[in-house]
Formats: sequence, structure tokens, C-alpha cells
Amino acid sequence: MFRSTLKEFKTFAMRGNVVDLAVGVIIGAAFGKIVTSLVNDIVMPPIGRLLGNVDFKDLFIPLKSTTATTLDEAQKAAVPVIAYGQFINILIDFILVAFCVFMLVKFLNKLSRKKEQEAPAAAEPTTRECPYCLSEIPLAATKCSHCTSEVTPVGQASPAKG
Repeated sequence: MFRSTLKEFKTFAMRGNVVDLAVGVIIGAAFGKIVTSLVNDIVMPPIGRLLGNVDFKDLFIPLKSTTATTLDEAQKAAVPVIAYGQFINILIDFILVAFCVFMLVKFLNKLSRKKEQEAPAAAEPTTRECPYCLSEIPLAATKCSHCTSEVTPVGQASPAKG
């Protein structure tokens, strides 16, 4: 029983969709770290400087009176706080990730449309179904090769019955 379960799991895990998903999650996590570093180390310091040397990581509102001047001090003193500076960093992080994903999807959609335009048009069909036995027969056939029923060739009017 264990071997069959193991074999089923291996089949499941090695399907293309599962492997693609795993690769996507791993790359997404690494990309998230890059964007977080971009926000914390490159985007926010100049914004903080423009706003009077503010470090957004230390912006907080204490929910009880304290002498703590930094978020770290307040957390060490177990003072409840609203750490809105970290929230601002995370919000900007999310906006950048969402924008990058949007641009990636837009690029992939453009490639997909280009591929569709370059694809050759579907060839005209050369066969049709016999109305009697439903076998495939040539468009120009006047008699079905399977059931020998007489059929009207495609593109010609039905013979007048009288």
C-alpha cells in the first residue's frame, strides 16, 4: 500500500503544473526579497530625507504613555503601538510588486497576441460527416464509402426530388 501511495504521489508531484507552480513560488519569494530591499534600502531613504530625515521604520503611535523614542525601544518595553511606518513600507512594497507583476502579465499578453497573429490560418476542411452513418467522407463525395448512401457533394444544390 505504501509503495502505491508513494508512486501516486510521485506521479502527482512530477506533473507539469505542480513543478511550474513550485518554481513560480520560489522565484516569487526571491523576487519579493528584492522588492523589499528596493523599498527599504533605495526608495524610502531619499523620501525620508526629503521629509526631514525621517526613518519610516521608526514611525509609530504608542497606545499608552511611554518614554520610548524608537519603535525598538517601545517594543522592548512591551508598549502597545501602531507601527504605521512599517505599514507604509509594506504598502509601497506591495504596490511595487503589483506593478511589476502587471507589467510582466502585460508583456506576456503582448507576446501571446503576437504569436496568435503570426499563426497560420486554419486550413479549409477536406472532409465532412456522412449524414447517414456519420463516417468521414471527402467533401466532393457523391456516395459514402462506408454505408454506400448517396450524398450531395458540398457546394452543390441537393438534387430535386419529384
